[in-house]
Amino acid sequence: MEKREATMSSWNPERKQSLVGWDSHLSRIFFLLLLFVVSAQGVTPNPEACLVSSSVNGSSISCQPPAQIPKSLPADTIFLAVEFFNLTQLPADFLQGVPNLQELHLSSNRLENLSPKFLLPVPQLTVLDLTHNSLTRLPPGLFRVSAALCTLVLKENQLKFLEASWLHGLKALQHLDLSENQLQSLPPGLLENFTDLLTLDLSNNQLQTLPPDLLRGPLNLERLRLEGNRLQVLGERLLAPQPKLRYLFLNDNRLASVAAGAFRGLQKLDMLDLSNNLLTTVPTGLWTSLGKAARNLKDGFDISSNPWICDQNLADLYLWLVANEDKMFFRNHTRCAGPEALKGQMLLAVAESH
Repeated sequence: MEKREATMSSWNPERKQSLVGWDSHLSRIFFLLLLFVVSAQGVTPNPEACLVSSSVNGSSISCQPPAQIPKSLPADTIFLAVEFFNLTQLPADFLQGVPNLQELHLSSNRLENLSPKFLLPVPQLTVLDLTHNSLTRLPPGLFRVSAALCTLVLKENQLKFLEASWLHGLKALQHLDLSENQLQSLPPGLLENFTDLLTLDLSNNQLQTLPPDLLRGPLNLERLRLEGNRLQVLGERLLAPQPKLRYLFLNDNRLASVAAGAFRGLQKLDMLDLSNNLLTTVPTGLWTSLGKAARNLKDGFDISSNPWICDQNLADLYLWLVANEDKMFFRNHTRCAGPEALKGQMLLAVAESH
């Protein structure tokens, strides 16, 4: 069975839970349509002007080179994108005069730092996208008036560590993307106040361990991305408080040990990816809670590219695989690494023979 692209994508296949949401997508589409209409009418757009559209809700502004970044913005601006300019810094008062701003996209610049006062003028901000910049830290107090912020994207920066104080003030956060940084560890209590968090992306960092209390605050989590790190052990406590978790990505780590109760309580899991790890065996009882309910693991699971030792210690896994084989991805790549007599054989075939 091939993985369906929607299932394995970075965000929930339902558009309403995508990273920046429908509003952002529609805004960008509208900009492109507006540009097409202007060109079709024989009017040459000014390459040094940002693209501006107006609606009953307010103004939307999109700036990319070679446009010039405006020195002042319409007071009713609700959407602002300033991207691909290679900016290393922005003035502290850059957002002064746009109190109704809801979305701010600053991706693909070279921002190295932000003023603690940067977001003070925009208390209604719901989306902040800082993808692909050069941030090594965030100033404490940056989010002191950002109680409405729902989506924070810090993907592809240069964060090597985090401090819980950097995120103080965020009370409505639903989507947090910290992927593709250089994080080696996370502080205790980092997410303790994020009770509305639905999506957490920590993929493609350098995490070797996770604090046991990491997920004790966000009890409504639906999607957790931990792939592409250096995790070696999945303990009993990490996932315990997540009854609503639907998508769990643990692939491309160094997992050699998974506790018997690691998945206990994951009552609504639709997708599990454990591929490309160092698993040789798993404890009896690991799969007890998975794949039983009608909708459980409906989008499949992947345990391929692990060095499985196909002996009596996998008896529990064999039974589970046979019962759930229709949900299994990459059967041909899920093979025994030992013992010698079974080396190279498909794990499912061995399971069916027991």
